[in-house]
Amino acid sequence: MGFTIEDMLTISRDKYSMKLVAGEKGWSNSISWLIMMEELTITKNFSGKELAVTTGLGFKDMTKLKELIDVLIKSNSSGLIINTGCYIYDIPEDIKKICDESDFPLLTVPWDVYLVDMIKDISIRVFLQGSTDEQISNALIKAIELPSAVDTYRNDLLQYFDTDGTFQIFLLTTGNLDSMDTVERKRLAYRLQLYINNITHNGHFFYYDSYFVLVMNAVEKPIAKDIITEFVQKAERRMPENKVFIGVGSQVTDISNLHIAYKRAKSAAIMAEKCKREIVRFDDMGIFRILMSVEDKQLLKEISEELLSPLIERDKDRNSNYIETLDSYLRNDGSIQAVSAEMFTHRNTVIYRIKNIKSILNTNFDTLDEKMQYHIACLIWKNRD
Repeated sequence: MGFTIEDMLTISRDKYSMKLVAGEKGWSNSISWLIMMEELTITKNFSGKELAVTTGLGFKDMTKLKELIDVLIKSNSSGLIINTGCYIYDIPEDIKKICDESDFPLLTVPWDVYLVDMIKDISIRVFLQGSTDEQISNALIKAIELPSAVDTYRNDLLQYFDTDGTFQIFLLTTGNLDSMDTVERKRLAYRLQLYINNITHNGHFFYYDSYFVLVMNAVEKPIAKDIITEFVQKAERRMPENKVFIGVGSQVTDISNLHIAYKRAKSAAIMAEKCKREIVRFDDMGIFRILMSVEDKQLLKEISEELLSPLIERDKDRNSNYIETLDSYLRNDGSIQAVSAEMFTHRNTVIYRIKNIKSILNTNFDTLDEKMQYHIACLIWKNRD
């Protein structure tokens, strides 16, 4: 997940007497770069995850400091470091409260710290971690695309992950990632990463095959669920203009099975986007786990049309709504009353339609096999592309 606030604190607590004074829940925010600033103009060029550093020269007035923090939060910055002891001595409690409510890390270093050295040191670490992240992304993609080449990607990932442990993949999309240019997509990626709390080096985020991919390693299922739930809440609150759909794959053991986790997450993501649901978990998809995992979509289409073609033609010619009626009839175990209520249709009309459907298809749906194959055919037809 890149070089994070937590990483920076680990090396800077003693070296630069750095303290985290507010926004503690943002400890997992990753940093794209450090930027020195004493006025707000430069924030117009922020792309996300920038860590701002100020002496407070331009923000001695607490109203201006609040304005700075508000702009940084809206600009999806990773946090703010204040060099205290000359222009700003103490951080007011109301400003700390703002940072806590937004999970925005507010840090301080004392005036005797030489900022140029600190910024240079941390910037180099950010840059090196960026190169490492690219290597990790490439190794994970290799694990997805070439699972049999396990010796190569296992060795590449061994120093970063518990390769024998559990892995789970989450695929995120807004439905239009492919249409974005690289800069726009990167900015969106930066924003989304800031909403993923409580995970750093046991997770990795990258773009692949038209999705943002989040890989979690050795994270217990309840914790992973909480992380994603909190992410959705933050995304809805902070970027309502972009609807995010998430497919959650099964948790697998060992890096050699990452390709399975990915395929299942992709099936769930496709269903989430198609059904306009925020989160779809593969393990909760029932029979759709099979249907959405079939790569030969033409086969599914043929299976559905072989059984339903007479009704398809009838609905097309007469707008008779027979397929929807049949689907409801089979899902409700043949209950005319349930079909009538679900479709807001008089029961006599439902009886008439079912009688015609049975005649057209030349079946009475007496056996489980008949019910099952037509039920599956209806599911395929409803969820066709």
